[in-house]
Amino acid sequence: QVQLVESGGGLVQAGGSLRLSCAASGSIFSINAMGWYRQAPGKQRELVAMITSGGSTNYADSVKGRFTISRDNANNTVYLQMNSLKFEDTAVYYCNADIHTTRVPENEDFWGQGTQVTVSS
Repeated sequence: QVQLVESGGGLVQAGGSLRLSCAASGSIFSINAMGWYRQAPGKQRELVAMITSGGSTNYADSVKGRFTISRDNANNTVYLQMNSLKFEDTAVYYCNADIHTTRVPENEDFWGQGTQVTVSS
């Protein structure tokens, strides 16, 4: 029983900023990698950014230099700071986490419900 709850999406003008948050809760033993994906209308879901438990990060080329991913391990939370937003960033953003639960020893992928980010031109 693990849930990922996202917040922070909304409507913003081009050039503005938003900060997304994703908090994991439930029967968690440990969280390995966490990441953010997005899906725009008519497009495939794509990886935006990811961060390991040790703090190593990777970004899509389209957001590198503008977005920053971070995590608060004490609160099982991952953040995505989005600056210099463009119209092309408009999408539903999904939180993803690779988690060991207290129920089974295997790693499991969990997904948030998604939060809408809309950037006006």
